[in-house]
Amino acid sequence: MPEPRLQAIEFSKQNNNRFLEELNTFLAIPSISTDSERKDDVLKAANHLVDALKKLSFDKAAVYETKKHPIVFGEKLCGRSNAITVLIYGHYDVQPVDPLDLWKSEPFTPQIREDYLYARGVSDMKGQIWAALKALESIQSAGTLPVNIKCIFEGEEEIGSPNLDSWIAEHVDLLACDVVLNPDTGMLAKDIPTIVYGLRGLAYFEIKVFGPSHDLHSGLYGGVVYNPANALCELIAGMHDKDGRVTLPGFYNRVIPISAEERAQLERLPLGDEVFLLQTGAEQLWGEKGFSAVERIGARPTLDVNGIYSGFIGEGSKTIIPAWSMAKISMRLVPDQDPVEIRESFIKFINDHIPAGLRWEFKEHSSTRASMSNRNSPAIHALAKAQETVWGTPPVFKREGGSVPVVLTMQKQLGVDSVLTGFGLPDDNIHSPNERLHLPTWRRGIETLIHFFYNL
Repeated sequence: MPEPRLQAIEFSKQNNNRFLEELNTFLAIPSISTDSERKDDVLKAANHLVDALKKLSFDKAAVYETKKHPIVFGEKLCGRSNAITVLIYGHYDVQPVDPLDLWKSEPFTPQIREDYLYARGVSDMKGQIWAALKALESIQSAGTLPVNIKCIFEGEEEIGSPNLDSWIAEHVDLLACDVVLNPDTGMLAKDIPTIVYGLRGLAYFEIKVFGPSHDLHSGLYGGVVYNPANALCELIAGMHDKDGRVTLPGFYNRVIPISAEERAQLERLPLGDEVFLLQTGAEQLWGEKGFSAVERIGARPTLDVNGIYSGFIGEGSKTIIPAWSMAKISMRLVPDQDPVEIRESFIKFINDHIPAGLRWEFKEHSSTRASMSNRNSPAIHALAKAQETVWGTPPVFKREGGSVPVVLTMQKQLGVDSVLTGFGLPDDNIHSPNERLHLPTWRRGIETLIHFFYNL
């Protein structure tokens, strides 16, 4: 192994305690992007990152204002004319902490219990950002960087990144790179390094069904007018057939089938039915017939009700026919489904099945296409080799069931793929009370990123 690489690894090991103390300082900033009262804290976190980049002697490090929360950009050139450029993406905003009473320690006062560090944002994703920065510091301690580095850290990911796409479009030249490193995913287990190469897209809608002009006494008017709550339930029930397939017209027209080679790779993942039963607490699994759970979770599209509301839902009884009912419905999309076509399909389904005498309203909350990265790219090979070096076993490749919209944005606007990694674990409680990070895995993550940059 080349000497500078060994020196960088040794530096990271000798400075682990300091790295952790610095991470704790970052975590103590309550950068909750959804809370208007935390606006100054979000800015404080952005400035904290700028200071961190300046300590790493970045040539550029600055806060860029947006209509809401700022974006941090940094750049450091390695001085080699033929060096590739890596753009590191991250978000420094965090989720709210509610319900606070379920936390075992203060969410913004980091606490170590056994091998875990507990704090809001520690896994999602301040810990991942800090791992990347400390990998760069370790490399610099042994000499110059082997690649050019750019960083973009946003403060609005947890609220849907409303200003990110437009900012990237306005700064394409500033962000020009060869590959994006996005450590916003995670590992399947402590001993299973993981590379995510596919992300599902999203189409998220809200539907409201209206019946009578006001709530009615169900004894006086039951059986006389169509109950909009009943109608909405019937509509939702009709969106799947008995085999778990979505019945929206043309829903599967653009779905790319899973190849035999990819299906064989997915079968290698240690994600049998028992894993999903354990993680969910469900008594049995459900889904589209003809596909395994791991295939359904990442490579097949879905439709789910995320929330439903109608009538009286308080304690006790109130016998009414509600005037309206509402549901929030999301669809996870796979290549090459088009959110625009899915929206039109959804509207057609409702129009075709809404009972006579009722009217309905529609609202679109968000949409993004699915994204796929080339599993055979040089950057993916560089990361796979790095993970195998540190963990002693080759990584597994998987599709992620969720969405990371910035990946598609980078593909479309910058013309580059993202390398998706991260050192969080499935039980890190991200978005929930008692969020945590497994510190031995995090430290190995820093070493992995050191190898990754050198491998590139």
